[in-house]
Amino acid sequence: MKRSKKKKSTRSKSRLSAAKFAEMIDEATVDAHDESEQVTGWFTMLENYLDLPFDTEVLGVRVTVERLDLRNDSRIVATCKRNNAKQVVDITELPLPTPRPAGAEWIEAYCRWRGGR
Repeated sequence: MKRSKKKKSTRSKSRLSAAKFAEMIDEATVDAHDESEQVTGWFTMLENYLDLPFDTEVLGVRVTVERLDLRNDSRIVATCKRNNAKQVVDITELPLPTPRPAGAEWIEAYCRWRGGR
């Protein structure tokens, strides 16, 4: 019987220790009273620490992540550009390039806090 090959996951294993993750949660959500305020805290950390712009691939196409925005529905999104076309991608769905841009650990921590990656 022939065994099928397992596909490699496109997501890399977490680079954050549990202690570092807890520290980042505390820093991002300090003084936040509800989830909306917590997301605003995460957005602030991303704005402060994530090195923009950076290139990545979205659906197999190379794009430049130009900026982040906080939507009214408490979603953090990345504006990706290729030539004159722009696409908004939820930060939790944004593939991270290798090597990662400076501050990308804040995306990873946010995604883990949200229950993903």
